[in-house]
Amino acid sequence: MKKIIFPIFLLMVVLLLNGCSSAKKVAYFQNIDTLSLAASAGLYDAHIMPKDELTITVVTSDPEASRPFNLSVQNTLGNGGNLSSGSGALLTYLVDNSGNIDFPVVGKLHVAGMTKTECEKLIGEKVAPYLSNEEHPVVTVNMSSYRITVAGEVTSPKVVPVTTQKMSVLEALAQAGDLTIYGRRDNVLLIRETATGQKEVHRLNLNDANIINSPYYYVQQNDYIYVEPNGVKSKNSAIGSSTTLWFSFVSILTSVASLLVNIIRN
Repeated sequence: MKKIIFPIFLLMVVLLLNGCSSAKKVAYFQNIDTLSLAASAGLYDAHIMPKDELTITVVTSDPEASRPFNLSVQNTLGNGGNLSSGSGALLTYLVDNSGNIDFPVVGKLHVAGMTKTECEKLIGEKVAPYLSNEEHPVVTVNMSSYRITVAGEVTSPKVVPVTTQKMSVLEALAQAGDLTIYGRRDNVLLIRETATGQKEVHRLNLNDANIINSPYYYVQQNDYIYVEPNGVKSKNSAIGSSTTLWFSFVSILTSVASLLVNIIRN
C-alpha cells in the first residue's frame, strides 16, 4: 500500500510546486519597488510616417479666407447614380512614400518625421502669406489612421484605434481585454515598421518593471503586438482530450488509495 501512496503523494507535490512557480510569472512589474524611473522622464509625441492619413483644418476669423485650405467632400453619388450634396466632411491627406502631402494652394509639403505640433506650425507658416496681416490662422492636424493590432493570448484580439496619438503597450493590451491566464507575460512580441519600411522585432517582458523605461513602452502606428501561449496552453493543445482522461484516472486512483488506507486503519 505504501508503494502506491508514495508515487501519488510525490505527483501531488510536483503539481503544487509547478503551480506556485507558474503563479510567479503572472504578476506585472515584479521589481517596481527597486526601479529607478528617471529614464522614463519626458512626454511622448507620435511622429508622422509615410502612409499615414492626416485630417488638416485651417481656421481664420473670416471663414472665406481659409476656405481654399480646407478640402471637403461636397458631392456624393446617390443610389440612382445622381450626384447629391455632401455633408462637407473634410478630406484626408495621404502621406506618400517620400513623406510628402499635396496641400491646397501651398503645394507639396514634407511632413514625415514631424510631430503633430511641428506639422501644424509648418502649415501655419506656409498659408500665412496668402492671408491678410490681420489673420492669424489656427491649424489643427490629426492622424486619422493611427491604429495598432493586438493578437494571440488576449481576451479579445482586435485592431485598436489610437485617438489620442499616445498609447502604451499596456493600454493596448488592456483594450484587448488583457492577457489570458495562458499568455506569456515575459515574452510579448512587438513587430514594428520604421519610416523607411524596415521591419523590427522586439521582445517585451511585462514581469519586469523596466518596461516602463523601454523605448518601446509607447506603441507606434501600425504596430503589431502578439502574445505567445505559455507552456501549459501549448501542452494542452498537443495532448488534447487525453489530458482530461489522465487527470481523471489519477483522481480515481487517489480516491481508491485513500479509501483503502482508511479500511486498513479501521
